[in-house]
Amino acid sequence: MASDDVRDRAQTETPPAFSLTSGRTKGYHRAAVDTFLAAARTSFEAGGADLTAADVRVASFPLVKNGYVVAEVDAALGRVEDALAGRARDRAVRTQGASAWVEQARDEAQVILDHLARRRRHRFARTGVLTFGYRVDEVDHVASRIVRYLRDGEALTAEQLRSAAFRMQRGGYREEQVDALLDATIDVILAVR
Repeated sequence: MASDDVRDRAQTETPPAFSLTSGRTKGYHRAAVDTFLAAARTSFEAGGADLTAADVRVASFPLVKNGYVVAEVDAALGRVEDALAGRARDRAVRTQGASAWVEQARDEAQVILDHLARRRRHRFARTGVLTFGYRVDEVDHVASRIVRYLRDGEALTAEQLRSAAFRMQRGGYREEQVDALLDATIDVILAVR
């Protein structure tokens, strides 16, 4: 009888929203992801501005065994971020006009270009010699791609920047500064899409 109850419960439970990790691989905490995405859906469907693309970009979830596959959740979060950015752009264009929106994106792009005009290996503050930060050469490579995108129109997507990962090195670039610039660049990319 007890096995029938377990089977009935298993049949009525909804399947997981994403694939689950197995073995030693950890994934995102299922309930945390489900709760966040439900709140995002509610906010989006209500047309509210209480959740922004930036809020989605900084969302984080605990890593656990038998969690959601990280890449799948990150891809879904990217789509949610894109939708929220598109809604914000449409709202701003309606209220301020397209020229004001383009001018704001242009100003933000210029701030990024001004920052990245610094010479290689000196574009961001560095950690101390005993502290780890992002690898300077890897960040400078991505920074050069950002400059080519903003200055020359070379192809670069928000997803490429979202997935940028840097190894660590002693005396590397400060993570928070690099992350802030990547976020600002993603905002520009989403603004002009």
